[in-house]
Amino acid sequence: MRGLLCSPLPMLLLLLQPWESRLQFAGPWCRTGPLDLVFVIDSSRSVRPFEFETMRQFLVGLLRGLEVGPNATRVGVIQYSSQVQSVFPLGAFSRREDMERAIRALVPLAQGTMTGLAIQYAMNVAFSVAEGARPPEARVPRIAVIVTDGRPQDRVAEVAAQARARGIEIYAVGVQRADVGSLRAMASPPLDEHVFLVESFDVIQEFGLQFQDRLCARDLCNGVDHGCEFQCVSEGLSYRCLCPEGQQLQADGKSCNRCREGHVDLVLLVDGSKSVRPQNFELVKRFVNQIVDFLDVSPEGTRVGLVQFSSRVRTEFPLGRYGTAAEVKQAVMAVEYMERGTMTGLALRHMVEHSFSEAQGARPRALNVPRVGLVFTDGRSQDDISVWAARAKEEGIVMYAVGVGKAVEEELRQIASEPAELHVSYSPDFGSMTHLLENLRGSICPEEGIGAGTELRSPCECESLVEFQGRTLGALEKLTQN
Repeated sequence: MRGLLCSPLPMLLLLLQPWESRLQFAGPWCRTGPLDLVFVIDSSRSVRPFEFETMRQFLVGLLRGLEVGPNATRVGVIQYSSQVQSVFPLGAFSRREDMERAIRALVPLAQGTMTGLAIQYAMNVAFSVAEGARPPEARVPRIAVIVTDGRPQDRVAEVAAQARARGIEIYAVGVQRADVGSLRAMASPPLDEHVFLVESFDVIQEFGLQFQDRLCARDLCNGVDHGCEFQCVSEGLSYRCLCPEGQQLQADGKSCNRCREGHVDLVLLVDGSKSVRPQNFELVKRFVNQIVDFLDVSPEGTRVGLVQFSSRVRTEFPLGRYGTAAEVKQAVMAVEYMERGTMTGLALRHMVEHSFSEAQGARPRALNVPRVGLVFTDGRSQDDISVWAARAKEEGIVMYAVGVGKAVEEELRQIASEPAELHVSYSPDFGSMTHLLENLRGSICPEEGIGAGTELRSPCECESLVEFQGRTLGALEKLTQN
């Protein structure tokens, strides 16, 4: 409730009020700017009638604290069990009274718990322009609040990742029997600000107060042309810009440092074996995107390809497919987890034989563009890696190995280029991988690491011919001396 009260008297009044009224207490002072807000409500049979009534009051109370309207906050509500039902879409009502009337008339579905299906519906239907959402070019924040009391009966990690990749910010609210792992798999980062677990429906209003506090904090960033390259954060009457982890805010207070010079062909090999587990695989994808954040992705700059491996190998996208960081990041979040075994050797072979071919988008060797392979793995390989790890380095590929959890140090060193201290990174768990970013940035960024000063030149240019002739004559002289 911080930020909502100014003196002891309002605090006393607040405590004396029924909680449905408390949520509207911040209303007159909370100007959130335009939002498209969709509530995704679990109405499965495990939600008992009096609990559903509490959730209904919770929604009404939240509405009373929002500035709703066609040019302010638009609100939609969907409920789900074994199926999904739209209570009212974003474009249906512009008056709070109409929304409250529809919520009070809501009849629970009382079947299963298909949370993944509900998220897919929200992504594809509820947040569509046809349903009343504002178009993406309007840059109006899209927020989904999922309230559930149990374990989903379908998969949620993959579809939630797709929703987040489309720009939907997800809050996951679990009540009583809710599965914490599923909540974390659904929610947007940082998880400590988007995952809420309450012991009963009776205290769900505590989330409502915190949620309103978060919405109020958006005010300034939504109302000014802040110019932040990555993220704007409101702080009282001012704001500040943030950069992705591993990048530093520049002197202008708005832009972030990233790789801006040189050229690299980068292929990421991601372990998708069963031991990784779905929620950790989502963390790996976010980590990959944090690496992409500090790269200057373009056809002429850094090209990125992604390969996933388990008992088999699958190219998720080749080097030549995407020309912007945004396209790469969206493709990364759409990758589906493979599971099964850990054939790292097979993955290395695939990388050497296919991923760095010109057919896959790698630039010709004559252009002297550094080729970099980055392997993520969490365990011991089930096949031999020595032959293809050595072959990769013989082919001139600079290899990095990132190990997590039960990854074997000996294998990481075998995969990586020398010196191992610069090319091997390790994290004890998936949740703490982000501390590796700065080391990787210093190594991969062209202006700081392997690609520093790389210049694309045609092999037929005069300077290139003279350089080639000099190297050849030098080699011949050594042969003659020998």
